[in-house]
Amino acid sequence: MSVKHSTGLGSEPTAAPAVKTGDCATMQEIPQFPVDIPTPDISPWLPGNTGIPGFTTRDSGKPGLHVALIALTHGNELAGAIVLDQMLRGGVEPAIGKLTFGFANHAAFARFDAGNPTASRFVEEDLNRVWDDIQLFGVRRTLELDRAREIRPLIDTADVVLDLHSMLWPSDPLLLSGATEQGRNLALELGTPAIVVADCGHAGGKRLIDYARFTEADCTAACILVEAGQHWEPTTITQMQATIAMLLHHTGLKPLLPAPCPAEPRFAEVSHVITAKTNRFVFTQNFRGGEIIRKSGTLIAHDGDAEIRSPYNDCMLIMPSYRPSHGHTAMRLARITSRVTSGIAR
Repeated sequence: MSVKHSTGLGSEPTAAPAVKTGDCATMQEIPQFPVDIPTPDISPWLPGNTGIPGFTTRDSGKPGLHVALIALTHGNELAGAIVLDQMLRGGVEPAIGKLTFGFANHAAFARFDAGNPTASRFVEEDLNRVWDDIQLFGVRRTLELDRAREIRPLIDTADVVLDLHSMLWPSDPLLLSGATEQGRNLALELGTPAIVVADCGHAGGKRLIDYARFTEADCTAACILVEAGQHWEPTTITQMQATIAMLLHHTGLKPLLPAPCPAEPRFAEVSHVITAKTNRFVFTQNFRGGEIIRKSGTLIAHDGDAEIRSPYNDCMLIMPSYRPSHGHTAMRLARITSRVTSGIAR
């Protein structure tokens, strides 16, 4: 069933908050969210030890998986960088295998200004929309595309990648597994956050979790993405720490004692990716990510003169963006399904 669009305006939308700057270029402005977490000093880790600036690998010398933790895919998402900095300063070492700590878009992060925190998401383009072979092996050049090319050889050696993200707008934390079975299974086994969402990406380009190493038919490597909470809240750091701890336990790199019993997550499959077709996309109310729209046909948003309604009962809203510009993802709609019990091979 498709999302219903019509030309009638229907009920008047609730006005979004008054605002100042934007995560992406739009005709509307974005609220000034407070930055309630510190800006980490990652300068000790920028030289790295892998030949790739910002990437440090610690090798146990024992057989095991290579797990990569990636922060700062977006330069203004501080929580992941805070957690990796803490782990590196704390001397965290894997019991088996190899553990890589990566600060991806440190050039964008270097521009971070707590007085204008949404402005440093990227320098020239979104680093999480360039992971397509046509882009990676093409001739076009931007700072972010060149950085993806620089990072790619290390990513190609990783068995498991966790991409650490946070969200601008209020939303329940979640794990994005992409469309692959191995990504879905890994996310479900971790159990934190307690929402796992399978989707097929964005119209604007491929994310790291969509990169061919993790999506080819015969691939056993897995990449998942955690959206741990709002960008600059302390609880987002806590969620990232919990997700990383479960991942390192699950892969055997850092077992937890006593062994945790992960929560039974909700699993949802994205059925519709709603991309703004105008610069006049507005929601009918201030929905929260993870919210369930109980009734089919409920009016959710207007995109210009078109209506967008829930396509089925118990429809989950995934990461609604309240200032999407034309061509950007405004939200995803997902159907909750039963849990699939299967684990990632060690």
